[in-house]
Amino acid sequence: MSDIAVRPASPEPQEAHPDLGHPLAMALAHAGHDAVIQAMYAMADTGLAHHHVWLKRQQIDWVARLPKQSQMRLDPAANLDYQTACFERASQGGHAPALHGILPPSQALPRGGLLVSAIRGRPARLPDDLPGIAEALASFHVLEVPDAEARPPLLSPADPWAAMLEEVREQACFLDRAGLAADARALIDAELSALPERLPAGPGAEPRLISFDAHPGNFLVTESGRAVLVDLEKCRYGLAGFDLAHASLYTSTTWDLQSRTELLPGQVAAFYRHWMAAMGFTGDTDTLLACRRAMWLWSLTWCAKWRASHLRSRDAQARGEDWSAELSDDALIAHVRDRVDHYLSVDVIEHVQREFRTLEQLLDG
Repeated sequence: MSDIAVRPASPEPQEAHPDLGHPLAMALAHAGHDAVIQAMYAMADTGLAHHHVWLKRQQIDWVARLPKQSQMRLDPAANLDYQTACFERASQGGHAPALHGILPPSQALPRGGLLVSAIRGRPARLPDDLPGIAEALASFHVLEVPDAEARPPLLSPADPWAAMLEEVREQACFLDRAGLAADARALIDAELSALPERLPAGPGAEPRLISFDAHPGNFLVTESGRAVLVDLEKCRYGLAGFDLAHASLYTSTTWDLQSRTELLPGQVAAFYRHWMAAMGFTGDTDTLLACRRAMWLWSLTWCAKWRASHLRSRDAQARGEDWSAELSDDALIAHVRDRVDHYLSVDVIEHVQREFRTLEQLLDG
């Protein structure tokens, strides 16, 4: 839910803000990349986790991803190591930007940055681009999962479902401080209580490389129609159903300003079937649907966490996680606040519950 990560088809003709441009120029020079950079263009402040600067080069342009915080609660160096692994591994499937360089944490850039391929494309258009998004996700999910000792630094819990429950319940601790209406809180509590403690072994229960941040606003679609997931920060070895949910839930498809769409249950079912065909997935969809409910509750509890946390002052030491509104433009914070309030309302919670029931019928048919 964190990055509203739309990238323009080409950089806006706006020089990088001095707060970013000068420190970035110093970091590029220190890393030996300054000779190949012809110009820097600020990109819109569209995400709570990163600033982005378009770097014009004679050959392939790059984008500098400059963390505002670490959603994984990592110190700056470990955060860059984690994101490096995300890009290196996910890009093997051909639907994620390639990694070109690392800017270590420094006095100029306390959280450092990554240099990745700039993707020229447009925001996803739903439902038309859902097949492309399904294929992009499948490109990660089909990758060979390395032996356990080779998976770090990416998370690789022994039981991905139990790890998800733990994360959801940890975020649920913020519900008391989120100022929820009593009936909305009762609905969320009932859904949390209904989550099963274990998933049965079967289709979709084996760990795969997943994005864990696959909402449609994180995709760009190239002229050839290829969907590219451009924000990779939270990859892990988990359950593919989490990605499918994050790409198609109401709380995801109505999150981003430029790709906002309310999907019909039949369109969501078609998206699932397209992914299943791309994966060669056969069998029942019980695990995929359980993951969908868990991902929705992860999103709702994240909303509660953000609502309870965003008014804090920014972390002056630039350490780990930091949801302070001081790190982002006022317009972005207003947008996030609007979405959070919307998703935590009774009407929307009941809407998603109705969609679950219809989708179960469609996929079981």
